[in-house]
Amino acid sequence: MKKEIKTETAPAAIGPYSQGITGGNLVISSGQIPADPKTGAIEGDITAQTKQSLTNLKAVLEAGGSDLAHVLKTTVFLSDMNNFAAMNAVYAEFFNEGIKPARSAVEVARLPKDALVEIEAIAIAK
Repeated sequence: MKKEIKTETAPAAIGPYSQGITGGNLVISSGQIPADPKTGAIEGDITAQTKQSLTNLKAVLEAGGSDLAHVLKTTVFLSDMNNFAAMNAVYAEFFNEGIKPARSAVEVARLPKDALVEIEAIAIAK
């Protein structure tokens, strides 16, 4: 049975989708852009935006009964692949223990609200 993940500690969905879904022992997040959960504002360079996207992702995972340590796979969407190294440095701070998740990173033409980065994940429940 699937269940919707809803939390005020991550930005609300800006369309007809859920922040995340649980099903069985899986926790699947929607892509998390670097919007501030309280104001919806997106600010800063790729470093600040990656940190906010991962903070939002962490909040969705925790609301779904998981955490970053239980992530199996992430997908990182970048508006400019030249930002890869800076994104990767922040990403390494969040995924710094144990087995690192599998990951894809792709450049896209544009992201919602003109964000520089968006990150989604598939995790197992704790």
